[in-house]
Amino acid sequence: MTLSIKKFLVTGGAGFIGGNFVAKVLSEEIGKVLVLDKLTYAGHRATLRSWEGSPAYRFVQGDIGDRQLVQQLFQEFQPNYIVNFAAESHVDRSIESADDFVETNIVGTYVLVDEALSYWQGLSGDEARSFRFHHISTDEVYGSLGATGYFTEQTPYAPNSPYSASKAASDHLVRAYHRTHQLPATISNCSNNYGSYQFPEKLIPLALLNALEDKPVPVYGDGLNIRDWLYVEDHCEAILQVLAHGQPGETYNVGGRCEMTNLDLLHTLFQCLKDQADLIREHTDYCIDVDYASLINFVPDRPGHDRRYAIDTGKIQRELGWTPRENLRTGLAKTVTWYVTHLDWCREVLKDNYDRRRLGSAKRTVSDP
Repeated sequence: MTLSIKKFLVTGGAGFIGGNFVAKVLSEEIGKVLVLDKLTYAGHRATLRSWEGSPAYRFVQGDIGDRQLVQQLFQEFQPNYIVNFAAESHVDRSIESADDFVETNIVGTYVLVDEALSYWQGLSGDEARSFRFHHISTDEVYGSLGATGYFTEQTPYAPNSPYSASKAASDHLVRAYHRTHQLPATISNCSNNYGSYQFPEKLIPLALLNALEDKPVPVYGDGLNIRDWLYVEDHCEAILQVLAHGQPGETYNVGGRCEMTNLDLLHTLFQCLKDQADLIREHTDYCIDVDYASLINFVPDRPGHDRRYAIDTGKIQRELGWTPRENLRTGLAKTVTWYVTHLDWCREVLKDNYDRRRLGSAKRTVSDP
């Protein structure tokens, strides 16, 4: 796809999906990027280290809920596109405490979209017509599917976790600003992403690192919860297509067409590890003669755990011509290669941040009124 040189303000750009998106924009010389990131536990300057010093890249540490800072950056940078990745995103953490999820995902998005409106209203001509605010969301806002059917853009919202409820609220805010003020905004709801630079609290990088170290791989419940898996680089391409060709006010579901139970996913991952035994031997001191399947450790299920997600990608395919390039096996193979050759990144981001312990399993205590 082609996209004229533009200026992207990317919030949450030091995180997993945001970092991959920034890398794509810069590596393909699509535009200049200003990253605004609070650098919570899952956001790291190390993810963007290779771009430090580039004249097309600037980083600012800050909160999307800081209205004064957001105003300042809009006026200084004059973005054509605002891409909002900034979010607290781990369901288990939202079960333990929803405070940060409400503050960032709801209040932060409100401040960002409200200031984007004021900024856009001050533009004119081609700058006003080409401006876009794109909000990244999740399929979890739709709730849980039964054994059949798919989420479409018309599926009613029915979030079942504090995380998905906060993302649903942020989606509604963005949609309302378009409907009320005609802000040229779009939303995309994606399925489970995987790939390089994902913080190792999520299933694939956690299982990968534990397996390499011959440690138990936790599986919630019976392991038969089903997710659709989307390779992160495919997701980034979809976002660019929405920015270039999407219609303001529209929502686009983005999925990988890789529906699989968590158990089957792990067995596929373990096979990829076996297939790359030579690479593991070359880059690590880990033992490769491991029965990875024996490491699976069933643990009590997550409270409110949705049983199945599946995305209908028909709209984005018909209207924007996007389809994923990777299937699960090819995407996982690339993911394994990246982690095995970037274990220094894993150690750096995990240091003092997360010890890979189970989160979100403790019952909340109800205080007396």
